[in-house]
Amino acid sequence: MITNETITYRKMTVDDIDQILLIEEEAFPVPWTREAFEHEMTTNLYSYYIVAETEAKEIVGYCGMWIVLDESHITNVAVSERMRGLKIGEGLMREAIRVVLEQDVVLMTLEVRVTNEIAKNLYYKLGFQDGGIRKNYYTDTQEDALVMWVEFK
Repeated sequence: MITNETITYRKMTVDDIDQILLIEEEAFPVPWTREAFEHEMTTNLYSYYIVAETEAKEIVGYCGMWIVLDESHITNVAVSERMRGLKIGEGLMREAIRVVLEQDVVLMTLEVRVTNEIAKNLYYKLGFQDGGIRKNYYTDTQEDALVMWVEFK
């Protein structure tokens, strides 16, 4: 069994995209494309992605965000199916917060499916608050998104 002690977090590179796509397919009904991740890695000057990696160099999760001036927007967080429940998502979010605090970010925001209780509970644990609802936000099911935010003092 892999434990948190064997997981490290680092900045994502273009070379990681193949492994990220496998996680993306598992995690989301409408996964991002290779082109979308390539754009994030090579063209989007505001993007910053973190991967969770085992000692065997297997990527088991990732978190993407955009950092614009003093604000950050989480674009996606996903953990491979077989590694869920090991607090890797929490580790990714804590690493994202560490990165943005080094860059003097004062506000972080994200959207989450209103039915995703596991994710919402993690975000509450990390200090996020409810900010509002985006109606029919998710194109696959027309499900609403809960907008959440945390302000860093």
